[in-house]
Amino acid sequence: MSSKSRVNRRVFLQTIAVSAAAVAVGTGGAFAARRGTVSTPDIPVPADQWNLPFLHGVASGDPLPDRVVLWTRVTPSREALPGSGLGDDTELEWQIDTSDTFDNPKTGTVTANVENDHTVHVDADGLEPATEYFYRFIVKSGEHAGAESLTGRTLTAPAEDAELDQLNLAIASCANWESGFFAAYGDMAQRARTGEIDHVVFLGDYIYEYPTGEYAGKSGVARMHHPEWEITTLEDYRQRHGRYRTDLNLQAAHAACPWIVVWDDHESANNSWRDGAENHTDGRVEGEWKERQAAATQAYYEWLPVRREALPGDPGIYRSFTFGTLAQLTMMDLRSFRDEETTGANFANDDRTMLGTDQFNWVAKQLQESNARWDVLGNSVMVSPMRFVTIQDDEKANIASGYIKERATGIAVNSDQWDGYAAERDRLLTMLDEQESNALFLTGDIHSEWANSIASPSGFGEIGCEMVTTSISAPNVDEILTDVFGTYHPEDNSTSLLVEKTIRDYNPWVNHIDFDAHGYGIASIHHDFVDMLYYRVSDVEDPDAAVSLGTKRQWRIGEGFVEA
Repeated sequence: MSSKSRVNRRVFLQTIAVSAAAVAVGTGGAFAARRGTVSTPDIPVPADQWNLPFLHGVASGDPLPDRVVLWTRVTPSREALPGSGLGDDTELEWQIDTSDTFDNPKTGTVTANVENDHTVHVDADGLEPATEYFYRFIVKSGEHAGAESLTGRTLTAPAEDAELDQLNLAIASCANWESGFFAAYGDMAQRARTGEIDHVVFLGDYIYEYPTGEYAGKSGVARMHHPEWEITTLEDYRQRHGRYRTDLNLQAAHAACPWIVVWDDHESANNSWRDGAENHTDGRVEGEWKERQAAATQAYYEWLPVRREALPGDPGIYRSFTFGTLAQLTMMDLRSFRDEETTGANFANDDRTMLGTDQFNWVAKQLQESNARWDVLGNSVMVSPMRFVTIQDDEKANIASGYIKERATGIAVNSDQWDGYAAERDRLLTMLDEQESNALFLTGDIHSEWANSIASPSGFGEIGCEMVTTSISAPNVDEILTDVFGTYHPEDNSTSLLVEKTIRDYNPWVNHIDFDAHGYGIASIHHDFVDMLYYRVSDVEDPDAAVSLGTKRQWRIGEGFVEA
């Protein structure tokens, strides 16, 4: 399959351009006034100043009221690089304390070994809820004995019965190494350190599996993948994760606050589903799917700060988190158990599943037992319907819509998102409606900004809303229009406006769309409303690009979208 056809299939809406005015809007603080110090530096340490053995930073994740997962990787020798299978076992001491001077730390030991690619996970327990902690690792054995990692900063979740005024969740997805730089992560780190972000919710496509040159930006390859070929083996996936984690902005974002992550497809292979992925039909082209899936999954768990032993499904990654009485976050796995994509005639087939029976029942149980004001669902593909029709008398718009129609019936657009599993979506939304949930879907995947209303399946009012974040760096409309039409000028937005109007006409639940920006979002959750803040990178191909707030939307319980 050619690279061009692959991009067309994967980024179905990114052949449309929308031009949105940037509006400077303020934002509030995080859920508790508890920060008196900062840990991670304002400016990351330059790579030429790195020394063994801590080359890949530190991270924390999966925060609970009494515990949090701490992560690092040790490189015990120059040859013991990610995926090498080389290097001696190394004993580490971990420390966690409420002070970054570590005057009275809680401590323990853990061993980094080659079987886990010299990554370590510590589930540090016995902690206080809603508390800022600092952590670090110290080498206890080998030639680097005494070496200390950088200090990370983390945060436990509030007690389950705590009454919160506000919870700020950064949401991000789709970080393609070679198509741009990670300025968005750097901005995210700074805002976490100043209290504007409590936790990062990463919604999939943390890495991309493609070879160098196959999914580059509008100016070509900004920086090369490693390894250069499409990754398929455990060694490959480990090397690709390791390359990503040398990025200074990504390291800073991980070190600044806890992450709650879920995968989409590119952590393994494009358009993955329960029994396969692109180029994996009957074991053809790229090998046996189950072997590749197992390799990708192992590397993911090694390199991300995930509490694996607490997961309810295998190979699934679905799990839930509670933030006092304000919000319950249910992270759904929309890849491991889904049926294969199908044609539009089967979109509403009652038997089609995105979640699988066990996960759907688990999600139902989480929602039924929730006492939170908001039911927040981590959702790697868009849940809101997306409908499209042919645009008359506009050549470029019709070329653009042609990309969409490769995967569409002319009514529902994209079989890869929830539109392709419409009956199960109806069951999920009906359950939320019957339980009188205030639903907030946090979504990634389609490299564009959206703010959508979620209508009650009964036709009476709205049950919630959906915030879709654009990509950190993966190509979007701007890049792909450049590829299709040659030089694309965003200031000539006649095509964008025409397509935007058509989308709004056929999708009245869409309050906001922007298809050109890269960046991330912050969902600022309050008792009666959620502010959706969309942060944008000025130029994803500039390593020193500025990041600023582009626009803001507010959805209020009982009212829907209002003027913020």
